[in-house]
Amino acid sequence: MGFAVLAFDGEDDGAPARRLAARPRHLEVLTDWAGSGRLAFGTPLLADDGRALGSFMVLNGDDPAILERYLAEEPFNNQDVWRKRTTWPFRIAPLPYRPLPQPGTPLSPVRTHTVVIAWDGTDAGAQDRRMAVRGTHLDRVRPMAGSGMLALGGAFLDPGGERMIGSAVVIAAETDAAARAWLAEDPYTTGGVWQETTLYGTRFAPLPYQPLPGAA
Repeated sequence: MGFAVLAFDGEDDGAPARRLAARPRHLEVLTDWAGSGRLAFGTPLLADDGRALGSFMVLNGDDPAILERYLAEEPFNNQDVWRKRTTWPFRIAPLPYRPLPQPGTPLSPVRTHTVVIAWDGTDAGAQDRRMAVRGTHLDRVRPMAGSGMLALGGAFLDPGGERMIGSAVVIAAETDAAARAWLAEDPYTTGGVWQETTLYGTRFAPLPYQPLPGAA
């Protein structure tokens, strides 16, 4: 198990300048954390025009202290870049992922992927619906991880880290339309598991990531 951070920048006129000013130190922190294996994945959330809206980060480690340490070091958290932040226990699905971009890989100037944040229903039958189609969902995404279509996937957990309450998937979709077409065919959609979904464009910064769970 690990932890996910979903954070959003301010919407005022000074927000882009604050992010730009803090970005060099932000990348230093991410490089250190990715190289040590403590950061499993991190990426910006982008608007349609390429403007940064926030960040999605996934940390490795069961101890909540690792989340506290990361937030204490993260300049986006400490220099007024992120104005809204939520965190959850998070479990990466072990799948045959392709390696994430490493240092030396050129940074794409445009959107290459989509981050999907999907929340389950909160009714009494929500967990049963998820479990009923979970195997079919995993059968679908396993070859997609191997092909690179799925860069990362996992489940948000309740505060106790026991019950799955939603999902985050990062797919190689350059447009919202392509991402929605992918979502429409997923068993978690057709099975009524995901009740609320939000899409964000992204592109990956090359970092010294360690292999994700299940990766060859």
